[in-house]
Amino acid sequence: MNNIEFCIYVSKLATKSLLYEVSAGPKPGLVDRFNSGAHKDMDFFTFLDSSISLIDYFYKCTMAGIEFKEDDYRLLLKKIRPIGIDAERSMFEATKGVNTHKGLVFSLGIICAASGYLYKANEKVYQASLDICNLVKLIGKDLTKELDEVGDKETLTYGERLYLKYGVKGIRGEVESGFETVLKYSLPVLSDLIKKQIHINDILVQTLLHLMAKSEDSNVLGRHDMKTLDFVKEKAIAALNHGGYLTPHGKVFVYEMDKYFIDKNISPGGSADLLAVTIMLYMLEHGDKLS
Repeated sequence: MNNIEFCIYVSKLATKSLLYEVSAGPKPGLVDRFNSGAHKDMDFFTFLDSSISLIDYFYKCTMAGIEFKEDDYRLLLKKIRPIGIDAERSMFEATKGVNTHKGLVFSLGIICAASGYLYKANEKVYQASLDICNLVKLIGKDLTKELDEVGDKETLTYGERLYLKYGVKGIRGEVESGFETVLKYSLPVLSDLIKKQIHINDILVQTLLHLMAKSEDSNVLGRHDMKTLDFVKEKAIAALNHGGYLTPHGKVFVYEMDKYFIDKNISPGGSADLLAVTIMLYMLEHGDKLS
């Protein structure tokens, strides 16, 4: 596989991660193939349009990693940020101004760049998740230091406002940690369930519940508050105690969660983003077959 073929391959995996995430359901409060969750400005097809708009971006990030020659890996993030700005523009054009994947433009773009760099280094198509995440740590080193300077800014991003209010580091913190939440919680769950040959939809919903139980979900905080985030975690833990989406009683519980979250306008979008990251890391290590 040459460099161009590898970049095409990784861009397909990233796009597939987005498509599998949105297709799985029911996902409490989130857009899926059954309903639009707690969102009135987007639906399943909005996510399809957005996903397709990012294919070229993932290719470019992977190639940026292959071409990177500096010793300071933080410069790789600096290199792909302008590409990310263009990708966000393409996303907004495809969705008519709706933010569907801004967080994943950031996180999956970095993963693609890390994958490209590792491919150049070892010429291996399949790459260990730990190796990718260790490199992501180096690329995102000191990333959250940006948040210590936001008090002087006139215009704050979504994540910066949440940091000032709650001290939550959001996706910057996840990247800086090398996606610790994914490595520790969701990726082991996903990997184990795939070995048991459970249907991929049920696997992904179950994996999402584990993320909801552990993630400091910035989307929940942005829409509501810390009390609501604690409630989301409690409900996810309760669902898992019922067997999650792998038992009849647990399935009923998840359906009821979905109805309640929609009614209360609760959308754990940060956990959904980490689900897509989990899928991506699994496929980079094991190939694109999830079922």
